[in-house]
Amino acid sequence: MGHSSMLFEIDDRRILADPVWSERVSPSQLVGPKRFFVPPLALDKLPNLDAVVLSHDHYDHLDPAAIRVLDRTGMPFFCPLGVGAHLRRWGVPAVSITELSWWESARLGDDFTLVATPARHFSGRGLTSNNTLWASWCLLGPTHKVFFGGDSGPFKEGFRQIGEAWAVRFDDAGNRRCRPRVGRIHLGPDHAFAAHRLLGGGPLLPLHWGTFNLAFHAWRQPVQRLLEAAGEVPLLLPAPGQRVDVAAGPLNSQWWER
Repeated sequence: MGHSSMLFEIDDRRILADPVWSERVSPSQLVGPKRFFVPPLALDKLPNLDAVVLSHDHYDHLDPAAIRVLDRTGMPFFCPLGVGAHLRRWGVPAVSITELSWWESARLGDDFTLVATPARHFSGRGLTSNNTLWASWCLLGPTHKVFFGGDSGPFKEGFRQIGEAWAVRFDDAGNRRCRPRVGRIHLGPDHAFAAHRLLGGGPLLPLHWGTFNLAFHAWRQPVQRLLEAAGEVPLLLPAPGQRVDVAAGPLNSQWWER
């Protein structure tokens, strides 16, 4: 759906991750980074959802306007420790919120598990920082598994532990800024491939690019580098809003060239 907003359909479950539908990722909708294109699907046109998962509380991952709309459906929210305070402040009832620390899990029905897994990042909104936890997520159905990376920097031991614990086969590792200044808290394309190997390989769908200009390099640079370095890694590169069937093999829409 753009940036890190992902709609997963796994084993008869639909899970929305990091929903951001606002025009700007900023404390104000008058200033700040503005999206390149309108959301490809309106929030009220989404199919019925089973859950929303949140990776952390940065503005480009946690959108209060989207949370308020989704809450009207009685949606359960799963988030790292501390992020639930934001949701409650925006009107989400406590009964709808499950907060997890790293390696804790929650059930979604009888046969689906959500696991909050480690990431190398930070958190904060406004003038505060690191008052809440951040996380990646393993979405574990009875047949299929997805790793949703959220935001993380190079994290060799953490990614190895996640891969060994859950044998993840579908990596959604973040793909963002490449400058040394932020290299410890975000993955660029090359670090994304390293994470992909540690997590167990399989199809890779890069996120965290192509919607907002949040970095110092050209916005197309991450995907161009990704294609150069992919080798045998099967890449999934859909256009915004395009449905992807993972079983169908690699996909390259080349939408950024248009």
